[in-house]
Amino acid sequence: MSRRVAKDRSAFSRRALLIGAGEAAVFAAIGARLYDLQVTQHGKYALLARQNSISERLVAPERGLITDRFGAILAGNQQHWRALFMQALSPEPQAVLQNFFALVNVTDEEKARIAQDLASRPGYIPVLLKDFLDWQDMAAIEVNTPNLPGVVVEVGASRIYPLGPQAAHAVGYVARPNQAEAAADTVLALPGMRVGRTGAEDEQDQVLRGQPGFVQTETNVHGELVREVAHDAGIAGETVTLSLDAGLQQLAVQSLADNTGAVVMLDATTGEILALASTPGFDPGLFDRGVPSAIWNDWMADARHPLLNKATSGLFAPGSTFKPTVALAAMKAGKLTPDTILTCTGSLTLGDHVFWCDNHVAHGSIPLATALQVSCDVFFYQVALMVGIDHMAEMASKLGLGVDLGADLPNVASGLVPTLEWARHRGIHWAEGSTVVQGIGQGYTQLTPLALATMIARVATGNAVGPHITRRIGGVLQGGSSPGVWPALDIDDTHLAAVRQGLFEVVNTPAGTGYGARIDLGGVQMAGKTGTAQVHNNTAAEKQKNFNDMTMVWEQRPNALFVAYAPIEQPRYAIAVVVEHGNFGAQTAAPIAKAMMTYAIQNDPAGRDSPLGVPLQSAQTLPVSGA
Repeated sequence: MSRRVAKDRSAFSRRALLIGAGEAAVFAAIGARLYDLQVTQHGKYALLARQNSISERLVAPERGLITDRFGAILAGNQQHWRALFMQALSPEPQAVLQNFFALVNVTDEEKARIAQDLASRPGYIPVLLKDFLDWQDMAAIEVNTPNLPGVVVEVGASRIYPLGPQAAHAVGYVARPNQAEAAADTVLALPGMRVGRTGAEDEQDQVLRGQPGFVQTETNVHGELVREVAHDAGIAGETVTLSLDAGLQQLAVQSLADNTGAVVMLDATTGEILALASTPGFDPGLFDRGVPSAIWNDWMADARHPLLNKATSGLFAPGSTFKPTVALAAMKAGKLTPDTILTCTGSLTLGDHVFWCDNHVAHGSIPLATALQVSCDVFFYQVALMVGIDHMAEMASKLGLGVDLGADLPNVASGLVPTLEWARHRGIHWAEGSTVVQGIGQGYTQLTPLALATMIARVATGNAVGPHITRRIGGVLQGGSSPGVWPALDIDDTHLAAVRQGLFEVVNTPAGTGYGARIDLGGVQMAGKTGTAQVHNNTAAEKQKNFNDMTMVWEQRPNALFVAYAPIEQPRYAIAVVVEHGNFGAQTAAPIAKAMMTYAIQNDPAGRDSPLGVPLQSAQTLPVSGA
C-alpha cells in the first residue's frame, strides 16, 4: 500500500514540474514580448500612438496691415469665430454635416460651396463650414460636440477698413479665393485666406498674405477634440505703408460731396500719390463676408458706377486742361513762340463748319499767356492746325498722357491721344476739323485724372515724375519716394516758363478763368488750368442760341476739370480734379483743388513722415467681434 502511494506521489511531482515549467515558459515568452513592445520598440509604438491621437492642420496667417504715410490704419484685421470641418477625423462625414446643418443656419449656397470644397480638397485641409459665428451658434456647437467629430471652432480674422468708402478705390478690398485659385495654391484653400482684388490690396497681395502656421490637436477615438497640443500662428504679412495722407484723402471725398468724380493729388517732386479719391464709393468690407445680392444689384444699376475707380480707370476728355500740352508741342515744333500773337474773332470757320470760342467771346489779338489765362479756344484751334496731331501726341507722351505710367496700382488705363497712324489703322478719315477739336482737348482724346495730375506735375517741375502709391513695405522705403530720382524732360526751359506764366495768370489775375480758386497763404500761390469738356454734341441750332448746358439733363452736362500745382516758386503739390457733368471747371472743380491745396500747404504731408513708417496704432488685430 505504501509503495503504491509513493509511486502516485512521484507521478504527481513530475506532472507538477512539467506544468510549472510550461507556465514558466509561457510567462517568460509574455515577459519577453512585453519587454520588446514596451522597451525595445517603445519609440516605434509611441510614435504610432501619437499619430493616432494627434492631428496637425495648417492655419491662415494674419494678413498684413495697410497704413497711410503716417501710420493710420487703412486696412486692418478683426477677430471672429468660425467653424471648420476636418473630414479626415470624421468616420461619417455626411452624418456630421447633417448634424451641423441642424444646429447652425447654413444657406443652400453655402452648402453647395461646402460640398464642392470637400470634393476638391485633401482630407487634411480644413473646410470652412460657417464664418462669423455668433454666441448662439457657438453654444449649439459646444453642447453637441459628441455628435460633431471633426468639427473645430477657431478664431479667424476678417478685413476691416476704417475709412470705409472714402478710401475704397485706393486701398481696394479682399475676397475669398475662387476654386481655380485654391486648386493652384493649397495655402489659398485654407479657411480665412483672402486674395486682394482691387487697389493696394491687389497690387501688394503677395507681401500682404504672410506664411501659414499650424495647430496640433489631440482627439479621442470618436474624433472629439481633447486638447490643443501646439499652436504656431505663422508669419503675418508685411505692413504696407501707402503714400496717402488719410486727412487729404478724407478731404477729397468730402469736397466732392454728392458729385460723381475723382481727385488725384501728387507730390510733384517724387510722384507719390497723396490722395486718390473716386466718388461715389462703396463699403469694401462687404466683400470679405460676401456682398448681399440686393446691394450688388444696386451697384450694377447705379449709372454713377460706384465700383469703378474713376481716378485710375475713368476716361474723360480733358477739355482745356489739354491746352498746355498743345502749346508746348507747338513751341517744340517751332510753330509758336511765347510772343506769337494770334487773333480771336469769336469763331474759326473751316469749310462749312464754324468752331466757336466759349460763349462766342472775341478775345482779340493775344499772346500765349493770355490765351491760357482766358482759355481762348480760337487761339488753340489755330495752334492745333499749325502743329498737327502727331506733334501734339508726341508732347502728350512726354507729359505722361496716353501712355502706361507704370503706376503700382491695378487696372490703370493708359488713355488715348490719337495719331494719324492710329486713325488709319481704324479706318478713320482724319480731317482738319478733327485736329481742331483735339487742340482744345475734345474729340478722340481720353485721359484719366491720374494722367492729368502727372501731366501738371511734369509741367511744374520739368521732370518725368511717375505716380506711385506704395511708400514702404515692411518699413523699407520703396524706390521713387525720394526727390531727385526722376530725369529731366526733353522740353526747353523757356517753353515751360511761358506755359507756367499762363497757368499763373489763370488763377492769380482777375481775368483768369480760375481766379475764384486763388490762394494766398503767406505768399504761397497756386497755378492751374480750368477745363470744361462736352459729353453732348450740341446741334447747330443750340450753338446758334448760345445753348445753356445747365438746362440739360445731368448725364448730358459737360464734365468740369481743373489741374493745378503749388507753390509757384518751388512746386511741391500737383492736383487734378474731375467732376462728372459738373458743367464748368472754374465753378465746381477749381474750389475742390483750392481746398486740397490749402490743406496740403498748411499741413505739408509730403514734407513730414512717421519714423520708419511705424503705425500709430500698435495693435495689429482688433478683439473678437461678437464674442
